[in-house]
Amino acid sequence: MITRRTALTGLATLLLPIPAHGAPSEEFKIVSGGDSLSVSRYAAAGSERRPAVIALHGAHGVEIKPRAYERYADALTARGIDTYFLSYMAPADMVALTSTSHETREAYETKRFEGWADTVAATVTDVLGRPDSSGRIGLLGFSLGSYIAAEAAARDRRIAALAVLYGGMPHAMATKIKHLPPLIVLHGEADKNIPIEEGRQLVALGKLAGADAEFVPYPGRAHGFDFSDTDPMTRDAIDRVTKFFQARLAT
Repeated sequence: MITRRTALTGLATLLLPIPAHGAPSEEFKIVSGGDSLSVSRYAAAGSERRPAVIALHGAHGVEIKPRAYERYADALTARGIDTYFLSYMAPADMVALTSTSHETREAYETKRFEGWADTVAATVTDVLGRPDSSGRIGLLGFSLGSYIAAEAAARDRRIAALAVLYGGMPHAMATKIKHLPPLIVLHGEADKNIPIEEGRQLVALGKLAGADAEFVPYPGRAHGFDFSDTDPMTRDAIDRVTKFFQARLAT
């Protein structure tokens, strides 16, 4: 639970300047399901082997607010963790998710979760095969991307840590879970897009599977609260996620 002291601390840190990261250090493609999909890599400094986090954007893509996503890359690379933003949507996905009703989109997503998780697995294989990889990798998901990250983490034991922002586990996958890595879920209590119970249920699934799992509710915060440029809880969320990965991905 976010306390008054936490909020005041967050307000103080928000007043500090947030440095601009600039362009990613590398752009490359992942081929999955016949589609060639873009990955942007933000590399941490140094020549030693490093852990990595693959980040999965929400349904509107990174382009809708790139700086909000880049703040996570800034924080993670500053702690020595390479960050990869996977643009997992194929052209057909973008059409389906922007031109249909809510019910139709949900049905489409349900059919696509397995394919999207396969794309994540292909990206994991690429990242772990790099000479600068320490062999430790985490997934970071936002909204729709968090459901994909959760399914991918449940299916792939190479994933060492999972962080979810305002999301959960695809319902079809929830009854099949035998494994989840350590995870943290952050969710606004005023979220009207994705019920907060989705996040709580993911944490419960993690605990049932024997994983360390933490749930962090944010009172009064709506969906995507951490994309705000002025809310002190933006810094709080980024710090929590970064510290979680630093602790779980250290070799």
